[in-house]
Amino acid sequence: MRAGFPDFRLGSVLATSFTGTLSERHGDAVERIPTPQRLVDWLAVYGLAVDSCTTAQLDLARELRESIHAAATAAAIQDALPAPAVHVINSRSAQGRAAAILTPEGKRQWQLSSASRVEDALSVIAADAISIISGERDGKLALCASPTCQGAFFDTSQSRTRKWCDMNTCGNRQKKARFNANQRKNPRSAE
Repeated sequence: MRAGFPDFRLGSVLATSFTGTLSERHGDAVERIPTPQRLVDWLAVYGLAVDSCTTAQLDLARELRESIHAAATAAAIQDALPAPAVHVINSRSAQGRAAAILTPEGKRQWQLSSASRVEDALSVIAADAISIISGERDGKLALCASPTCQGAFFDTSQSRTRKWCDMNTCGNRQKKARFNANQRKNPRSAE
């Protein structure tokens, strides 16, 4: 990771990991793709390497990110999907030239066009969002229980009762806060 930027919060689901490039939406927001090059770095981590990124393409990416977040949030609370968000997701999905390929290990991987463009990578992210929001994939959209985060995530746990978008950040922070509150209530229990 490049020095001076917050670490990426990597997850196993492309679309919701992409929405995590803006975290702590209801607190002190952390922008994890503040520059075009940082978007290039994030895409490379997910196997969507592009040659370059302009400020306008970064704006397209952020618009897609916020549209996925809005639609995933609505789906998680079983509300109507916001029409503007659906329009952006569908537009980005249709604009790219990416193909799914099968690896020798039997995994699906995305291959971008020979002139790798950000729009091609965004189409893959939009397609992934469509598959989880539409219910095609086995799992459940949920919102992080952290009051400052409330990020959308795709719960693939067996019980579908996961509470945190990321146990290492939001989950641990909430458990630590609960522990400290209990210690203040019962100072003798620490002795």
